[in-house]
Amino acid sequence: MAIDRYESRAVKLHEQLKGKIEVTNRVEIRNEEDLSLVYTPGVAEVCKAIEAEPERMNDLTARGSMIGVITDGTAVLGLGDIGPKAAMPVMEGKCMLFKAFSGLNAFPICLDEKDPEKLISIIKAMAPTFAGINLEDISAPRCFEIEARLKRELDIPVFHDDQHGTAIVVLAGLINALKLTGRTREKTKIVINGAGAAGISIARLLLSAGFTDITLVSLEGIVAEGEEWLNSSQKEMAIWTNVDNKRGTLNDVIEGADVFIGVSGPNALRPMQVKRMAERAIVFALANPVPEIYPNDALRAGAEVVATGRSDFPNQVNNLLAFPGIFKGAIRSGATDITVDMKLAAAEAIASLITDDELAAWYIIPGSLEQKVADVVADAVEAEVHKYEGGMKDGSS
Repeated sequence: MAIDRYESRAVKLHEQLKGKIEVTNRVEIRNEEDLSLVYTPGVAEVCKAIEAEPERMNDLTARGSMIGVITDGTAVLGLGDIGPKAAMPVMEGKCMLFKAFSGLNAFPICLDEKDPEKLISIIKAMAPTFAGINLEDISAPRCFEIEARLKRELDIPVFHDDQHGTAIVVLAGLINALKLTGRTREKTKIVINGAGAAGISIARLLLSAGFTDITLVSLEGIVAEGEEWLNSSQKEMAIWTNVDNKRGTLNDVIEGADVFIGVSGPNALRPMQVKRMAERAIVFALANPVPEIYPNDALRAGAEVVATGRSDFPNQVNNLLAFPGIFKGAIRSGATDITVDMKLAAAEAIASLITDDELAAWYIIPGSLEQKVADVVADAVEAEVHKYEGGMKDGSS
């Protein structure tokens, strides 16, 4: 697998660098006058200015471009609950991406705390430092309540990227995949394999985007009303999904499905199941590093469009296409929340970057390293914010 090419090199790189990020000064301290301006006594006047007008903090300090990348280490990549210390390399990497693709400064914060109430309290206490909070790698269903509470109780954008970043890019890819295969949202049958943070968020956003026939499948079975094993978030989704109220497993709902979206685990979708899907099927096998089905196997079984979460196959669904522009647009516009409408606008913006002439089965999503994506997404988000006077704080998630 391609991942094997990077394992030893990645460890060596991190060992050599002793971390991937650093704090740098924007002005040099060359003499006592410089010191007096950036620190005492001059800085006291800046403190008094902010005390008198707290809203000036973003203009007088780095806070206006600072994102807190916060985790408790309970759901890191595909590694699970590996703890806050082991999560640090991922958080550092996320901070690098913020800087490289949006110009925003980000700081990794790995918290040794799993209690949701305590996490919420800690993050709220840190909020004066940041213009936005990016929650990362927090396990479900805890992540839903943590994000919802923070969105309600803070006046800065809060965004759980594992949920919403994935959902936005999935929707962008689906917009183009449906265009390519001649489908409409209202008549497209979607099966989502994986009913955790990503799967539920994808289902929510697709429902908001006009899709009507969605079925979620968990390890325990199909998400359906009345199942005793459902958690609170799954119970809510059971009301809005699974229109035929089916019970069973993936095998019981894959027949005739137009779209399979996998946010589950390796080899969860078999070629024989792809053959039972509708003609010109769309398969998003997003488990990483080993997808639910490899692209060649899905294509041989009859799928027309295949996307994965990996960079070594076409159509990579990568959150990098979403979160830098989302935060850039939200902060630039003075938004106090990241809403459903902003997410929908971001997805449409990402999809629009591929013209009708460029659209192909192997090219439904822009490349993850395309620098223009963040600016296009930021512009779309900002335009959405400006539709409403005074910014947006409606509690949408």
